[in-house]
Amino acid sequence: MATQLSNKENFLKVIIRENPVFVILLGLCPTLGVTSSAVNGLGMGIATLFVLVMSNSAISLVKNLIPDKVRIPAFIVIIASFVTVVQLLMAAYTPALNEQLGIFIPLIVVNCIVLGRAEAFASRNTLWASTLDGLGMGIGFTFALTLLGSIRELLGSLSIFGFKLFDADGMLVFVLAPGAFITLGFIIATMAWMKRKKTVKH
Repeated sequence: MATQLSNKENFLKVIIRENPVFVILLGLCPTLGVTSSAVNGLGMGIATLFVLVMSNSAISLVKNLIPDKVRIPAFIVIIASFVTVVQLLMAAYTPALNEQLGIFIPLIVVNCIVLGRAEAFASRNTLWASTLDGLGMGIGFTFALTLLGSIRELLGSLSIFGFKLFDADGMLVFVLAPGAFITLGFIIATMAWMKRKKTVKH
């Protein structure tokens, strides 16, 4: 029971209090590069979620079989295998999204979130804990990208998930690269303000 509670607390922790984008500030390259729309953010998030869960689980299972000298290269090979699976599935079933995300899908292999969790967590913990860690980090990353993409699409195109809400033009800057930095900055500032306000109340 204690182990289950601990796993549950860790799961919630990595989604909210240790969100890889808004708190730890990892994986900012795909975060800023692909979130021009909610669909792109969600697609990239789900792809990374799959790789995180599968690679964490696989690395946890074989961690004792990998010599220390080739640990990182072995982790990269395992991660790259699952990234290849994701890329082939997306090319087959969601070609338009695959084209939109482009080079950012293969770059999941060197995403510091994926490799970091493999080294810091999966290589030192049980299968169940590593799977939950990958799931929590993946959901947190997906949430962050989808939120960022939704805000940028809403302000830049006055639409959400491709559905036009108003027959007018939005603020183009939010669809372009500067909009990613502006939106991310405002989200992080808002979260910091809310955290500080909560701390003051207590």
